[in-house]
Amino acid sequence: MSVPPHQRDVGTPGAVSDQVAKQLRGFGLLGLLSLAVILSGNLIVAPLSALLVLVWARVSQTPWRSLGFTPPRSWIRTFAIGVPFGIALKLGMKAVVMPLFGAPAVNQHYHYLAGNAPAALGMLFTVIVSAGVGEEILFRGFLFERLRKLLGASGVAAVVTVLLTSGLFAVAHFRDQRLPGVEQAAVAGLVYGTVYAVEGSLWLPMVVHAAFDITAVALIYWQWESAVAHLIFR
Repeated sequence: MSVPPHQRDVGTPGAVSDQVAKQLRGFGLLGLLSLAVILSGNLIVAPLSALLVLVWARVSQTPWRSLGFTPPRSWIRTFAIGVPFGIALKLGMKAVVMPLFGAPAVNQHYHYLAGNAPAALGMLFTVIVSAGVGEEILFRGFLFERLRKLLGASGVAAVVTVLLTSGLFAVAHFRDQRLPGVEQAAVAGLVYGTVYAVEGSLWLPMVVHAAFDITAVALIYWQWESAVAHLIFR
């Protein structure tokens, strides 16, 4: 016969496990430490942060649905909307938004991908797994769950959550892409965050994010960056 959690002796393994789970879900020392460790994961290797989020969810007894892992309304709808939207978002960023920010037409950090098929194929895997999946689990799924727990579920809290997660997402791109990467990630993060806040599921922002980054790799590989960047602003 199983004993309800609230009736277990604090010395039993089950009670200890429940106490640890509760602390991980909170914002005490253990909760804040786990947050710091998870956010630091990608500094070691991507997508370590996303893997740590999944471990945290397991140990903290956080339901998967709280992290956005809810079935989409339709898989066909998700890809039919997400893929063209992600492509259009990247093209719009390259042709309109980034020129207005004064960003260079060519992304020098990733220019080695131009005409380099093996490197481009490896990068495609990276942007799909580490960015499209990993970054969405971290910046949308996990951080939205944490901020909802802290701020509540009001409309104002949702706006603040989108802004804060977009800011963190932007800062995370400084190390490899400097200011232009931060600017692009800030705008893209606002879009991904808004999509997630409206959709309530990670799958659509994952597809949009992956399509965005795949388009970015394609523009670099075929050396179309300058053409698109100067399409409107000469």
